[in-house]
Amino acid sequence: MTDRIQILNTAIDNLSMQETLALVQEKIHAGEQVHHVVVNAGKVVAMQKDLELRHSVNQCHIINADGQSVVWASRFLGKPLKERVAGIDLMASLVEMAHKNNNKIFLFGAKEEIVKEVVEKYSEIYSPEIIAGYRNGYFTSSDEKAIAQQIADSGTQMLFVAISSPIKENFLYKYRDILKNVNLIMGVGGSFDVIAGKTKRAPAWMQNAGLEWFYRFAQEPRRMWKRYLVGNSKFIYLVIKERFSN
Repeated sequence: MTDRIQILNTAIDNLSMQETLALVQEKIHAGEQVHHVVVNAGKVVAMQKDLELRHSVNQCHIINADGQSVVWASRFLGKPLKERVAGIDLMASLVEMAHKNNNKIFLFGAKEEIVKEVVEKYSEIYSPEIIAGYRNGYFTSSDEKAIAQQIADSGTQMLFVAISSPIKENFLYKYRDILKNVNLIMGVGGSFDVIAGKTKRAPAWMQNAGLEWFYRFAQEPRRMWKRYLVGNSKFIYLVIKERFSN
């Protein structure tokens, strides 16, 4: 069992990046499945009203804080998390782990040209053998079960799902039984866009300062203003409310 805290109806494991990787490797070697998820301020806010998303997230085996604001909130609330565990960095380490262990990965999400670019990059960096399969992230609810079965039949050990919330969290929870032989199932948000070079990631100093959200906002202000400016304001309000209501 990990040291798990609760913030605003959200369970979060108090794990560092290295501890998370070690725990995933331990579970995979034991033949167990790991359902992994990350939470940030926006997802925590959404979970206050979206009860299906809240359930899908809180039932995961490992829940990391991917958002410096969540780490700051944990300290403000007297439940300090060790560090932020960025999903895209964790994914990079897990893909490398898969290569070293001769495991295969399945990439599910994003536009067709984006996921193909990620497949090509990983095939070039590691080997084409690392790819068990891939599929873009455009589908209807009637396609979901067949997609889950396609992934299960691919023989993959790791599944990375780059689809927006709450679709990816609910998909992984809903079809966890079909995917029971996949050792790692993990949502990775917009990571494929970054890996493919479509979206730039913030410089390290901005990541360390907790300003990665602002860098993302500056790239696509029309699309991101509501998510970040409104969402972050709601998160701050909820954290302050929780702090002073106890």
